Amino acid sequence: MTPTATTADAFRPDIPGLVLRPYRPGDAAALSGLFNAENEADGVPWRSTAAEIANWFERPTPGFDATRDVLVVELDSRIIGEFDLNWVDTTDGFREFRIGCSLLPEHRRRGIGRWLLRRNEEHAAARLAEQPTDRPAVLGTWCPEPRVGKVALIEQEGYAPARYFFEMECPTLDGIVLPPMPDGLEVRPVTSDQLRRLWDADVEAFADHWGGFDASDARFDTWQGDPKFDPSLFVVAWDGDEIAGGVINEINEAENAALGRLQGWLASVFVRRQWRRRGLARALVMRSLAVLRDRGMTSAGLGVDADNANEALRLYTDCGFETAMRSTAYRKPMALDR
Repeated sequence: MTPTATTADAFRPDIPGLVLRPYRPGDAAALSGLFNAENEADGVPWRSTAAEIANWFERPTPGFDATRDVLVVELDSRIIGEFDLNWVDTTDGFREFRIGCSLLPEHRRRGIGRWLLRRNEEHAAARLAEQPTDRPAVLGTWCPEPRVGKVALIEQEGYAPARYFFEMECPTLDGIVLPPMPDGLEVRPVTSDQLRRLWDADVEAFADHWGGFDASDARFDTWQGDPKFDPSLFVVAWDGDEIAGGVINEINEAENAALGRLQGWLASVFVRRQWRRRGLARALVMRSLAVLRDRGMTSAGLGVDADNANEALRLYTDCGFETAMRSTAYRKPMALDR
């Protein structure tokens, strides 16, 4: 069924054969190709697989259901774009509706992106009406700086930078020196029955960080369903039976193959409040680099909030990481009467 027309369709470009329809299982491969083509054109070193997209899009959560929150753009029956929306109650007091829009590079500058953005904003307003909140509501989106066309569009549409993030790279894993673990702590593997405890510890540690994320049971299942999920790469510090901190490491083999590299990724580095300021984060990061090296990687990457209150940027620099790319989190207030 074609989605019902909205006021945003006043911005719909007059392109014969252009169709907007809901996401369907089976779209994941085409969407993976779409995202990869967009990243390649913009020089953004991110690649995805159909399995990753399916795992993310086909597991509904409280703030996201792809059958409702993703619309696909077709031109002559070929997928050329999409928009997606999820919401989260953030740690700084907002309900944020996070907008994603993608378009094949050859179809840019035809008005499709602005139309999709405005359709997505209307969808966010409808979702807010369905699930009202006492929190101030904002629209949010994320953009790496090399994606200059999107930056220009969203700034024209009233989005303003709210926070900056760095993607960092440790260009070599040679010569790693492991610092001692803090007294009373040791690194031990996690067993399958301890994965929920690890997830909960990670969520707790990030409760005082800017932004926020979906920590629902459904998202826990999505985490375990990701093709990159490999607990043998995790580095977890224990204080007796308590998890003090950890690093959730992963290796994206498909991305590495596409980009001609051997890079591991520190997807989450966390230390629970009780165990901070004891050198644990550094000890875990360096051990993670060693784990990735021993699995054949020659470099490592991670993402960090540029204004992290726990001085994470300095920690990573001290561990050999260098800034490779900056991204911006944008926000604008919801305009419900638009």
